[in-house]
Amino acid sequence: MEKYVKTIENERFGEERALYGSRGVLVKNCRFEGQEDGESALKECRGVKAEGCYMGLRYPFWHVDGLVVEDCTLTESCRAAMWYDKDVLVRGSRLDGIKALRECRGVRLQNCTAHSPEFGWRCRGMEIRDSALESQYAFFESKDIRAEGLTFTGKYSFQYTRGVKISRSKLNTKDAFWHAKNVTVTDSEIDGEYLGWYSEGLTLVRCHIKGTQPLCYCKRLRLIDCTMEGCDLAFEYSDVHATVRGTIDSVKNPKKGRIAADAVGEVIRTPESVYPVRAKIVVRGK
Repeated sequence: MEKYVKTIENERFGEERALYGSRGVLVKNCRFEGQEDGESALKECRGVKAEGCYMGLRYPFWHVDGLVVEDCTLTESCRAAMWYDKDVLVRGSRLDGIKALRECRGVRLQNCTAHSPEFGWRCRGMEIRDSALESQYAFFESKDIRAEGLTFTGKYSFQYTRGVKISRSKLNTKDAFWHAKNVTVTDSEIDGEYLGWYSEGLTLVRCHIKGTQPLCYCKRLRLIDCTMEGCDLAFEYSDVHATVRGTIDSVKNPKKGRIAADAVGEVIRTPESVYPVRAKIVVRGK
C-alpha cells in the first residue's frame, strides 16, 4: 500500500471519473452523488483509502491496486462497486449495491454488513471476519476463501468454489456448496435444503446441519461429530464417511463408505438404484 500523500476531505463528487487515476490519496468524509450521475469515480487508482464516505454512484472502485474502504456506506445505487481490484481491505462498512465485489484478488472484509445479490464472484484470496451478508449466488467460482464469524442468508452460495475454510459461522442457504471442491466447515450451523450436492472433498466438523435431502452425489464427503435436524433422504449416491451425534431422519442409497449415528429413522435401499449401494450404516447401541 502506498503512502497517502494527499487528503481530500468533505467534498462532493458527481461527475464522471472524478478522481480517476489517483495515487496515494486519502478521501475522507466525501459524498459521491448528484444529478451529474457520473460513474467510475476512483477507477485505475493506486494506494487509495476511502474513509467515512457516502457512495451513491456506480462502479467507484475498478482496477484499484491497494484499496482501503473504512466506515463507508455503499448504497443500493452504488452497483458493481469493486471489480478487478487487488489488495483490498473493507472494514466497518455497509455494501448494498448489486455485484458489490467481483474478480478481485486479496480481499479482507471485517465487521461489514452487505446486502448484495451476486456478491463475490470469481474472486481469489478472500478473508471474511465477523460480518453479515445477504446475497443470492454469493461467491460463485471463487477460490481460497477464509471466513470466521460469518452470518449468511441467501440461496445458491459457494457454488463451484475451491479451497474454502469456514468456522464459527451461521449459514442459512439453499443449494450451498454445489460442485465445490476442498471445503471445510467447522463449528457452524448450516440451515438449508439440498446441501452440498456434487461436491468433492467437503468436510463438516462439529456442525449442525438442517434441511431436506442433504449431501447427495458427493465424493470424499466427511462428517465429523456433527448433528442433523430434519435431514431426510440424506447421502444418496455419495461416497461418505460420517459420524453423527443424534438421529438422522432417513438415509437413502449411500454409494460407499461408513455412516455412524445414534439412530437412523429409516434406511432406504431401492431396487431401482442405478449405482451399487455398499455403504455401511452403523447405529450405535445396536
